[in-house]
Amino acid sequence: MAQIPSVILNNGVRIPQVGFGVFLVPPDETRSAVATALEVGYRHIDTATLYRNEAAVGQAISESSIAREDIFVTTKCWNSDQGYDSALAAFDASMDRLGFDYLDLYLIHWPAPALDRYSDTWGALERLYAGQRVRAIGVSNFHPLHLQRLLDEHEVTPAVNQIELHPWLQQVELRDFHAEHGIVTEAWSPLARGGDNLSDETLLAIADKHDVSTAQVILRWHLDLGNVVIPKSVNKHRMASNLDLFAFELDDDDSAQIATLDKGERVGPNPDQFSRS
Repeated sequence: MAQIPSVILNNGVRIPQVGFGVFLVPPDETRSAVATALEVGYRHIDTATLYRNEAAVGQAISESSIAREDIFVTTKCWNSDQGYDSALAAFDASMDRLGFDYLDLYLIHWPAPALDRYSDTWGALERLYAGQRVRAIGVSNFHPLHLQRLLDEHEVTPAVNQIELHPWLQQVELRDFHAEHGIVTEAWSPLARGGDNLSDETLLAIADKHDVSTAQVILRWHLDLGNVVIPKSVNKHRMASNLDLFAFELDDDDSAQIATLDKGERVGPNPDQFSRS
């Protein structure tokens, strides 16, 4: 397996470009799944308070033979924990569950605009960052309007915006905003949760051309754009396949064909409307 490349965040911290996501992995399966991911070669694990599997993630990492500093771990502040004091308490609770004395990346999970707490929450994340309790801070599911408010009201620019991004929702305008402000784009649901999308005729033709899977084509497309990706699978073979992205290259024609697939179709909520707590 080729070594996973890293992306340098705006504060100099390196984040592995391919990570392992544990969204919807049941807590009693997470420990084994993360252990297998680490065995396969992943060094970037993405969890969240909402997923209720932070403790299992921490157990798998502590039980591995890999040094803590060699594994990049992300977790996220949920909507009900937004606000300055509550976000600080939520971080402490996440750290207790993970069993860590520092975190690599802490994100605000959603802007939740109806709650109107994300700016105060960002102030709490800035405090955690200044106190060196977390190596980098960022957001998830933020649109340009939400990001601009943070830029206007605070000192620290988010290092990452983790967003829904795949060939059917390519988020060109948002990615351009990120590039302008030095924010790394990280893709959740980078395969649009698979299913029939992986049988798309355009992708099948490109995959056949390179003798790879359609999932590998999509993930390689993300890497070529400079995105960080966090595919999820509890199947060891698919875990390995999702890392095996460096023995082939997409050409300009491949990329042009994938660009035509953008339909603005979401598999998750619209951040402008989602404020569930």
